[in-house]
Amino acid sequence: MVGTSSSSLSSCASFDDVSVVPTEPVKLLCSYGGKILPRRPDGRLRYVGGHTRVLAVRRSISFSELQVKLRELCGWGAVSLRCQLPTEDMDALVSVTSDEDLANLVEEYDLASRDRQSSPLKIRAFLLLLRASEPSCRSPVDPVAAAERCVRQASVREKLHSRGEKPDASAAAGDLRVHGHQHYHHGHGTPRPCNHLVRHGRHRQ
Repeated sequence: MVGTSSSSLSSCASFDDVSVVPTEPVKLLCSYGGKILPRRPDGRLRYVGGHTRVLAVRRSISFSELQVKLRELCGWGAVSLRCQLPTEDMDALVSVTSDEDLANLVEEYDLASRDRQSSPLKIRAFLLLLRASEPSCRSPVDPVAAAERCVRQASVREKLHSRGEKPDASAAAGDLRVHGHQHYHHGHGTPRPCNHLVRHGRHRQ
């Protein structure tokens, strides 16, 4: 869907400020097979176990093409992609499910890398096994990890909106889907549901 003119102008202005070579590949730091757990004693989240590898792809890659490469990387039949925004911690990962989400994610890392003298930041990505019995829009649950910590999933679009960008027409109309699948906080009082939010509708020029 086409966003508002102010949203489009904001997006264009952002690209003017980014000094990124258009032909330079995008690099993802992919972790899979492990768990996100709190670190002692400060409670900060970290990735424990599994494997972490760097995947370099062309900037124009589509989400479906990226999915193929991610499956080849980890050897799984179906992969759910969660990413950490450069200004966020691991307790607020974003769900990448479309070309639009992927483009917005790359733009966020380009903006974060513009003042760096060294190479651009690598996109921090976490791969989760998507069970064949589950719909693709639902998030797989590791029983142990879910019991340890509820990690909130949101779309890149929602994160941008939370920082004050004017929502586009579809967002204003309430194009926000809350999936019924929930994780629960564990160990402190009454279990509290944590919904998976996926917002669609941002148009990039």
